Amino acid sequence: MAIRQITIVGTGLIGGSLGLALKKGGFRGKIVGCDSAPVLSRAKRTRAIDVGLADPVEASQGSDVVVLATPVGAIIELTERLAPRLSPSTLLTDVGSTKAEIVSRAGKAFGKDAARRFLAGHPMAGKENSGIAFADADLFRGAVWFVTPLPGQKLKTGIVGEYLRLVKKTGARIAELDAAEHDQLCAWISHVPQMISTALAATLVDEYGGNAPLLESGGRALREMTRIAASPYSMWRDIAITNKKEIADALLKLEQRLGHIRENLDTRGLEEEFERGHGLRKTSGDR
Repeated sequence: MAIRQITIVGTGLIGGSLGLALKKGGFRGKIVGCDSAPVLSRAKRTRAIDVGLADPVEASQGSDVVVLATPVGAIIELTERLAPRLSPSTLLTDVGSTKAEIVSRAGKAFGKDAARRFLAGHPMAGKENSGIAFADADLFRGAVWFVTPLPGQKLKTGIVGEYLRLVKKTGARIAELDAAEHDQLCAWISHVPQMISTALAATLVDEYGGNAPLLESGGRALREMTRIAASPYSMWRDIAITNKKEIADALLKLEQRLGHIRENLDTRGLEEEFERGHGLRKTSGDR
């Protein structure tokens, strides 16, 4: 089927960028945004959306696809709220950074029709800055867009397949994996890096104060390691809550590794850790 109307609930950085990217990729249908009035006003000015409505139920009416681009907690709440109100032919999907809890709750909300009516997704793209002001039509270009299918869900046919073909036109690469596997992987490649950046930045503030010229004197390495410390807590709170075990397990392993390094600063053990760390670049093909 041809998708003629898409609703994006949450037109901030990710939602706004999706609207822009869909249009740049050739989507000629109508994009309806749902957010607060000031955000919708800016989203319309930047042409990320065509129409703006404040109520998610109203905004979803007549759309073939509804994308939930809010923090994870709101995605869960909106899924349960919208499930009984959407047309049976409408696909509900999301861009949440954790998947197991979302998939579980969607399965209960849609029941036996869940595989046909809900698609769990997560684009591995973003910035340390949030909001529609930072929306970018090229945000997803070259990024992986994870999908975690429900049991029996077909990704290449029907409205699910049509939507994913639109996603590919944004420049993203679709990758399929299990929801639990997704959360364990993202704990390591996304969630823990955020916690490290936050911990380092917070410790530097404790040591030197918030106005010390640290970034200028520290150079590129410090800037890169603390850049995402500016990310909003409002988003990461829900990620931490819904992926607590995987993040905690990863942090414990990292703490043990840091402890080992601390105890071997003056031994060959430090060299061994550097050699082990160099192995990551070799396996990733980055020379």
